[in-house]
Amino acid sequence: MAEKSNEKILVIGPAWVGDMVMSQSLYRILKEKNPDCQITVMAPNWVRPLLEYMPEVDESLESGLKHGDLKLGLRRRIGQSLKTRNFSKAIILPQSFKSALIPWHAGIPERVGWRGEWRNLLLNDCRKPQDSLYPLMVQRFAALAYPLDNGPPEEFPNPKLAVHQENVTRTISSLNIESSDNILAICPGAEFGKAKQWPANYFAELANLALNQNWQVWIFGSANDSEIAESILNSIDGKVLDRVVNLVGRTSLAQAIELMSLVSVVVSNDSGLMHVAAALGKPIVGLYGSTSPHFTPPLAEKVKLFATNIECRPCFKRECPYGHLLCLKEIKPEDVKEAVNLLSVS
Repeated sequence: MAEKSNEKILVIGPAWVGDMVMSQSLYRILKEKNPDCQITVMAPNWVRPLLEYMPEVDESLESGLKHGDLKLGLRRRIGQSLKTRNFSKAIILPQSFKSALIPWHAGIPERVGWRGEWRNLLLNDCRKPQDSLYPLMVQRFAALAYPLDNGPPEEFPNPKLAVHQENVTRTISSLNIESSDNILAICPGAEFGKAKQWPANYFAELANLALNQNWQVWIFGSANDSEIAESILNSIDGKVLDRVVNLVGRTSLAQAIELMSLVSVVVSNDSGLMHVAAALGKPIVGLYGSTSPHFTPPLAEKVKLFATNIECRPCFKRECPYGHLLCLKEIKPEDVKEAVNLLSVS
């Protein structure tokens, strides 16, 4: 069936940075299928800046909702306010019941999403996720661009964030940063929970190894990562500390994206910034604890992933159920540094 040239699509976007990055694959497919369609993405304020780097997105709307907010009245009002926008289709990426309420209240004729939390009544194209057919989260997002009978997409475009050099230059100037040819970015944060967080002393040991080989080290993260960043800094050799740039809590998400575009290699937990780096085409060393690289791998060409084979992982827990974090502690800094060296010359 031919796509409507003036199709107006509302996407209810994810609330996590990494998931929002991966959602770009969906937008790229929608534009490939119908270049004239209009894509509006509704998202929480903390992930919405990502949409400015996705040229496929025509408009972004702030949801005004936080993680876990039910706020049925607000969702009804937002939905009713959208009725005059005449959206022809809504694609709901989160699998919660509440995330499907706004398109339903808006009266959008076609409402597409994956089954979850008894929301079948709110969707009229409700699909059953099957791990064997859709092993990757990005596949599940991409599949919603196609009719149900198409099956899982065998190929899909990777996310690709578009950064403008003038913005990068302005960000460097405003933060008074000097860059070098060899920059190692480390992303020690894990908003999901400590079961995804490589130990601070391991990050510090990695940083020391890199600094002793004349790398510059940039530490990325939000204000929530200040404690682990300080712990890392306190364990770095004072003689080389002048080549460390601590960006934790100093940048907006937009500035972090622009600075990440300058680095040589990224070492990261399974976090949103890892997926940002992948969408910028950066070589990545990914560190997996409680989660699985088989579900949310970084979608980049140059990747080395570390995930131990201990019996209890992946458990997908926020905190280690046994308290030992062996899945992360068995990933050694010297092995990670060797991977950094290989990626930097390949």
